Amino acid sequence: MGVPEEIRKVPRPTNTVVVAYGKNKDKYAVKERVGCRSVGGRKLPVDGRIVGHIVNGRYVPREVEEHIPTNEVDIKDYGNILLCDHLFQDLLDSLRKVYCEAECQQIMCIAVLRACYPHIKDDELEKRYGQCFLSEMYPGVALSKNTVCDLLQRLGGAGLRIQRFLEARVEAARSKRLIVDGTLISDESSVNTLSNYSRKARLKKSRDISVIYAYDPDLMEPVCYKAYPGNMVDSRAFKDFIRENRLKNGIIVADKGFPPGSAKAEFAANPDLHYLIAVKNSLKALRECGAFDFDIILDREKGITASKNWSAGMGCWVYGFRTVSIAAEQERAYLARAGEDFDPEDLEEAREGFGVLMILSDLDLDPALVYKVYDERWIIEEAFRMYKDFEELDETRVHSDYSVYGTQFVNYLSTVLTCRLVKRFAEVEALDRISYVKVLDILRSAQRARLPDGSWMNRRMTAKDAGILADLGVYQRPIVPKSPRGRPRKRKNQADIV
Repeated sequence: MGVPEEIRKVPRPTNTVVVAYGKNKDKYAVKERVGCRSVGGRKLPVDGRIVGHIVNGRYVPREVEEHIPTNEVDIKDYGNILLCDHLFQDLLDSLRKVYCEAECQQIMCIAVLRACYPHIKDDELEKRYGQCFLSEMYPGVALSKNTVCDLLQRLGGAGLRIQRFLEARVEAARSKRLIVDGTLISDESSVNTLSNYSRKARLKKSRDISVIYAYDPDLMEPVCYKAYPGNMVDSRAFKDFIRENRLKNGIIVADKGFPPGSAKAEFAANPDLHYLIAVKNSLKALRECGAFDFDIILDREKGITASKNWSAGMGCWVYGFRTVSIAAEQERAYLARAGEDFDPEDLEEAREGFGVLMILSDLDLDPALVYKVYDERWIIEEAFRMYKDFEELDETRVHSDYSVYGTQFVNYLSTVLTCRLVKRFAEVEALDRISYVKVLDILRSAQRARLPDGSWMNRRMTAKDAGILADLGVYQRPIVPKSPRGRPRKRKNQADIV
């Protein structure tokens, strides 16, 4: 189709030619002439790139009409990134001892993004990275879906590097006691060997992966972890967990899923490694040593009594505790479940175990100290709750074994960062009655906008949110001089001055 004469006469750059666009009579391309070629003795012009278009009888340069690129973002989240970067620095230094700088930045960015933006998927990391200030603080980090998948695969395959990193974390642990517990993570993959039906399969209706964490109650964060198949019970993995993470000294505090007998060889081989582990009340050896004879009043107000006995059969100390309020709740629940065939003798037999906690230890300690140390286990329960609720990591989206191992390593780092965020929030009095998710929203509201000269400026926000972020150390309050109260003083006339 030819180009109408009135279109060819429209003013446009020199050395250009107008080209028709199919049946579109309202838009014509304007191409530059880059030279000519000889064909059969004839000189034919050679067209180059499109430099613009003629639209509705007017020339429009191409640079004006180009689409906005996806990576052009001039307003970026800043507050949440700055705080997480500050809290992650020591972990980044530890990563640098094991991985190259490019991989360290990739690992850190993924962990920070998972902590700052819950339920984020791997194929969304690159977009989020460009929308927050990570892309300015750590420019050029490759986070495409394929790159992240390849990184997780290589991380999981190089297991010795993860082990070296965790060993350094264990050595640097501030506390001499570690709280050990496990959790289940949903995984319906049919490719990896870790996904299997766990003890909760009847309730969850899905296959799981088991992850065991060791938590430092003084640092209030996990120091090491390991992933196991979902059908492996905690007692089976206990010995392996101690050996793999090089736990050689301190006190391991655990619940009934980690019987000390399952790791007897590890405790015998490490004389500086001790345990405080709860056991089932039904063990015959407990009655033989008199563990149910609560002859010590531990707390009169809370109604807690205790006992301390040596068990020759088990070769350890047995600490028993009974709480009146818990016993009453358990008896009430027992009666609520009782049917028409209720037997008072069965109730009397069960009543002996209501509100009772039995703990085994190879240490001769004060029962009050044992109860206090074991009571700290609620902290790791909170850590797992954050793992599943705040970060929404209760689902594995990768398939191969190596990818699962690599994903759990990054999730572990993200969990450590989340614990540090919670600890930092607790230090600010204004956040006492604000939920964790709401604080994250306030942090995201602290954004920076790019100026024409390439610099960045903080965007305005409410005075209340600015005050909270200033207390967190991620926002600087503007200094505004206060105006004097009351009416201004009346200036005296020169004639009035004596």
